[in-house]
Amino acid sequence: MDQPVVRLRPIEESELEPLLRLVWDPDAPGEYQWFGFRMDAAREMERRWRDDGLIGKDSSFLAVAVEDGTCAGWVTWRPIAATDNYEIGIALFPEYRGRGIGTVAQRRLVDYLFSTTTAHRIQAGTEVDNVAEQRALERAGFRREGVLRGLYFRAGSWRNSVMYGLLRDDDRPATSDG
Repeated sequence: MDQPVVRLRPIEESELEPLLRLVWDPDAPGEYQWFGFRMDAAREMERRWRDDGLIGKDSSFLAVAVEDGTCAGWVTWRPIAATDNYEIGIALFPEYRGRGIGTVAQRRLVDYLFSTTTAHRIQAGTEVDNVAEQRALERAGFRREGVLRGLYFRAGSWRNSVMYGLLRDDDRPATSDG
């Protein structure tokens, strides 16, 4: 199967409002990413976009652009405590899920972080029931490391999370230039 054409790039001003749906619209982020109306987070992201283009030392976001340049969602990373390592995340609009875009976007983000930072470890977590994201992480080269019990409160109950990790010197799939 051919990899979808995916490019990561800074978020453009015209994309900010649609992307903020991933924070405030219950239908946009999907079952595993809806944590309630987070209007304060949306306002903070708008402020940050004006201040630093959503690329900063505490957290960063890049647009996930598909072949025609359309923004399909975002990838994000933030430092892990006082280390040079990162935790990554992804959110895609519903119409772009299930097409391999997330796998390629996460591979590209890993390649970017390992080529522009001194990170030795990149990690990502997802709910234990989010099998699609677990498969995407594994296809991107991440290894399942364990379950963190009761980590997230979503939809009225505490949820377990699966932690995945990838080290700089781990074997990982190549990302084509597509």
